[in-house]
Amino acid sequence: MKSTWISLTVWIVGTSLAAISGAVTAKEAARFYGLLEKPRWAPPAWLFGPAWTVLYIVMAVAAWRIWREHGFDGARGELILYFIQLVLNAAWSWFFFVKHTGLGATIEVSFMLTAVIATMTAFALRDPVAGLLFVPYVMWVSFATALTVSVWRRNPTLL
Repeated sequence: MKSTWISLTVWIVGTSLAAISGAVTAKEAARFYGLLEKPRWAPPAWLFGPAWTVLYIVMAVAAWRIWREHGFDGARGELILYFIQLVLNAAWSWFFFVKHTGLGATIEVSFMLTAVIATMTAFALRDPVAGLLFVPYVMWVSFATALTVSVWRRNPTLL
């Protein structure tokens, strides 16, 4: 039982590294986000931190479930997809908040959404619960994709 909690903690911490790298890349995110014209349906800036925190934990639990049942060798493809979507997740902040490229952020978030859906599908084939755990993440990234495009279109001189 103890090793179960330790391994789950390792997955959560490892997954959180993507969040940390994204946050470090986007040091000026709050200031820059405040300058942007946003659609009425954009969430307040304070909501992003708690939402992403919950999503990263749920993603880690899903990946841990796959790893726990199949190991790295038995679920190599699924876990590679998981790590690819994590890298894409972290990269979005760089395109949007550092490079200020709406086109780059839009292309990147589209790749990210594709990778997240592929990961959810692959996980669901191995463990339906792990697949279901990815549903809120797919929904959030779908929303983030629409928000990225909308903010980019409203701010052509800044993005």
